[in-house]
Amino acid sequence: MAVMLDLKGLKCPLPVLRTGKALRASAPGERIVVVCSDPLASLDIPNLLRETGDHLEAETREDGLLIFHIRKKSA
Repeated sequence: MAVMLDLKGLKCPLPVLRTGKALRASAPGERIVVVCSDPLASLDIPNLLRETGDHLEAETREDGLLIFHIRKKSA
């Protein structure tokens, strides 16, 4: 089961800030699916994950939306 974050309509920096907050609240190994419409998120979210050490499992685009599948790093 994955945590779903619907961040459509939010502009930079809100998608990356809310993703970071969700990651801090997640248990190790937990999956998060982030859906957003801000094109800058394609840069910001991968950069956040490089800083936190969490894993980007997939990034897809669908109907103008960016969808990120993230796994929280293990303890």
